[in-house]
Amino acid sequence: MRKYWLLSLLLSLAACDVDVAVDATAQADESPDEFVARLNTELAELGRQNGAANWVRATYINHDTAILAAAAGERYSAWHSKSVAESLKFSDADMSADTARSIKQLKLGTSEPAPNDPAKRRELAAIMTDMSGMYGAGKYCPDDGRECMSLNELENVLAASRDYDAQLDAWQGWREVAKPLREKYARFVELSNEGANELGYGDLGQLWRDGYDMSPAEFEAETARLWQQVKPLYDALHCHVRAELAEEYGADKVPLDGPIPAHLLGNMWAQEWGEIYDLLEPYPGVGDLDVDSALIEQAYTPVRMVESAEQFYVSLGFEKLPATFWERSMFVKPADREVVCHASAWGLDGGDDLRIKMCIEPAYEDLRVIYHELGHNFYQRAYKDQPRLLQGGAHGGFHEAIGDTITLSMTPGYLAEVGLIESAETSEEAVINRQMQQALDKVAFLPFGKLIDEWRWDVFAGKTSPDNYNKAWWELRTRYQGIAPTSERGEDYFDPGAKYHVPGNTSYTRYFLARILQFQFQRSLCEAAGFNGPLHECSVFGSKEAGERLQAMLAAGASRPWQETLEKLTGTREMDATAIIDYFEPLMSWLEVQNEGRSCGW
Repeated sequence: MRKYWLLSLLLSLAACDVDVAVDATAQADESPDEFVARLNTELAELGRQNGAANWVRATYINHDTAILAAAAGERYSAWHSKSVAESLKFSDADMSADTARSIKQLKLGTSEPAPNDPAKRRELAAIMTDMSGMYGAGKYCPDDGRECMSLNELENVLAASRDYDAQLDAWQGWREVAKPLREKYARFVELSNEGANELGYGDLGQLWRDGYDMSPAEFEAETARLWQQVKPLYDALHCHVRAELAEEYGADKVPLDGPIPAHLLGNMWAQEWGEIYDLLEPYPGVGDLDVDSALIEQAYTPVRMVESAEQFYVSLGFEKLPATFWERSMFVKPADREVVCHASAWGLDGGDDLRIKMCIEPAYEDLRVIYHELGHNFYQRAYKDQPRLLQGGAHGGFHEAIGDTITLSMTPGYLAEVGLIESAETSEEAVINRQMQQALDKVAFLPFGKLIDEWRWDVFAGKTSPDNYNKAWWELRTRYQGIAPTSERGEDYFDPGAKYHVPGNTSYTRYFLARILQFQFQRSLCEAAGFNGPLHECSVFGSKEAGERLQAMLAAGASRPWQETLEKLTGTREMDATAIIDYFEPLMSWLEVQNEGRSCGW
């Protein structure tokens, strides 16, 4: 029965197209308001078809669904190019603020604007497909006769091995996969910059930065300001981690006054360092939260894990998820087909049809991911009554920050309250251990989250030419992260392409901002809940007051400048990273003691 349903859906979607044609005279006489109203109607239908096509592609991976998803993407690209071209006639027209914002959101509706030339549009689509496919199918095949290894296998080496040479081999091996992407990426930059020029932007980076309700230059200054707020905490963590790695591998391999070798931090991109916690645990065995065992012993099914996350949001006053969520979501990996297991949240049909897609295992990490993904779903439902062009996060960082904010409330106290641990140990040693685990992911990530787009901004602007891609990349990584490769990385390599978001062309600043905002959101929610105590101990579970503040912010979607939306929750119109310092104050004090007498910096 399932196969016939899929075939029917494939045939119906492949056969249909969006009828966006209207009478030419009517178009010529349209007011700005009428133009936007028409686009919202067309986008609703496009979104319905795109959502169905991409959902089927993600949950039924085969040749036919690839055709379906590509066709849906091409329809949207053609519609977007046509609509943006039409919008230019209103450049000097008087219009309401909402209409002007809707037209701007239309321009920002793609991360790789195609030139208004069918041949170049096809070329750009082919390059994007090729780069994504080459990355996804990439494997490292050693010259010594060992079997080829996938990215997942190479990541496992970096995470689990403590053999310096084995880690280096895995790290270098994955970067062999990225080398062939260099030429395609350079052509992608040319074509997408041409598309951005046609939208009135100097380059693609300017278009990306224009999505933050400030000038591109102001936004660059804003990210620099936020980084300076958190840099002292990162520097202290880096100093301690480097000293511990030198103890493990020797100061000859990890110099105590230089960058950390990039392959020793447990992660293929050194973006998060949690996998080397075993080398860094301040107080061995103290305060461990064995949630994994509790999930298994208490027979938590995937559905029950999702229900647990839903209950947290319901405790804040949010309505339960619709029945279709439980009918249409994918919680487990099917046995009969290939699917994309990477967790994602879907707000189909304008937010009325909410779903998540995961291959859930009874593990604490998966439970945290579920809480995060439902943050997207509840945000999607909160702004579903906004016009389609204004449905989205206040800026890119908001959407990622919501679920992460909720996971900050999954404190030991909360886990004990819901029966996933027996009691919450509150000793100083237990707190330091838990904060170290969190900082190795959340704090270690910050410079990486910032530098990827900074590299791309310079590439798009022509400041970094193709013959300097790798040089500029490693200069930024050393400057911000304090890491470096152990071998020469010349321009025959394309190390930026070893991170999916570069060939996949996904802006990364949103993740940097999300790591900032989640702590700022949490501080404000805890204040609304009337919590008095250290920020890291706060859980807003059960606080209707916190829920009301959060809901007011979520409902605005992208309808207002993010500064106004932020003010609804925090009372301020400025992003503020000091909440991270507040949260990690115990660890910061501990690190200051540990780093006494050490030569920090690089």
